[in-house]
Amino acid sequence: MKNRILTSVMATFMLLFISFSGNAQTKKTTPKANASKATVEVIQFHSEHRCMTCNKIEKLTRQTLKKDFPKISFTLVNVDDAKNEKKAEQFEATGTALFLYNPKTGKKKDLTDFAFMNAGDEAKFQRELKLEIEKFSK
Repeated sequence: MKNRILTSVMATFMLLFISFSGNAQTKKTTPKANASKATVEVIQFHSEHRCMTCNKIEKLTRQTLKKDFPKISFTLVNVDDAKNEKKAEQFEATGTALFLYNPKTGKKKDLTDFAFMNAGDEAKFQRELKLEIEKFSK
């Protein structure tokens, strides 16, 4: 008799849990709505003397932004220029580096390794940079 009561009680709780878990009303927003609230910037740091790969990273980043994210700003920062010292320190950049940055939240993502690893494959660089920006913007 105890087993029947226990089984009935457990079954009732399971049914209640299942019925309430799927019916919650959630506010859904579109990616465009989120994008308008979040500010994203792409910042590339570089030293005075730039290599071919550094120039390629800039070119591919600019192309990706122009094509897929025309409202996202791109900033090129020379770490050797004294006026940029504070910004370089903020990102701990001493040479070439690529960052996604949200100035409203202070959130940043270092894409330097990604940029150097993929600069030789234009299609892959642009495709994956687009994905990184989309993920960062959420």
